[in-house]
Amino acid sequence: MKNNTKIQKLNRFAALAKLGEIVFHIDDLANLWHITNKNTLYTTIKRYVEQKLLVRIYKGFYAIKPLSEIDPQFLGVKALHGYAYVSSETILRERGIIQQELPAITIISSQTKHFSIADNQYYSRKLPDQFLYQTDGITFSNNGVYHANLERAIADLLYFNPRAYFDAANLVDWKKVSALQAKLGYPLTPKYYD
Repeated sequence: MKNNTKIQKLNRFAALAKLGEIVFHIDDLANLWHITNKNTLYTTIKRYVEQKLLVRIYKGFYAIKPLSEIDPQFLGVKALHGYAYVSSETILRERGIIQQELPAITIISSQTKHFSIADNQYYSRKLPDQFLYQTDGITFSNNGVYHANLERAIADLLYFNPRAYFDAANLVDWKKVSALQAKLGYPLTPKYYD
């Protein structure tokens, strides 16, 4: 009996490894492991956390690596459990367009949410579906997350805050921003590019 349990555990973690994913929501684990009974699922996960095979990020969200080894942007996007991308202030800070320190990683998704994981703060801005799923200016990065390019990050920020201030506005190609705003159907902000 003990041997069967060990084999079952190995098979479960082999299934996780095969996916190449490092973070999972509880429903993902239930589907992957074909566990339909909630009590069995909770007990299994609890045991794996106690054995340090899984790391509990928060209730219903787990990792197979310590949080210190997982990219904070990746964690934030995965926590939202849906399509999301890093944009606005976070991208603009990385590119030197805004210089102030940021209290949170900014994500664009289908929900407005403030949350924290470990020492990282996150702010998800809700963008209507008609804009959210347009991929112009969005690329998949090597850290496993979608990121806005500079023009998309500016267009996104101006969508939410048309009066946003940019420390290094002179480094921006405002014609590209205007063209992208028009293509996405965002309201135009002529004060920046007239």
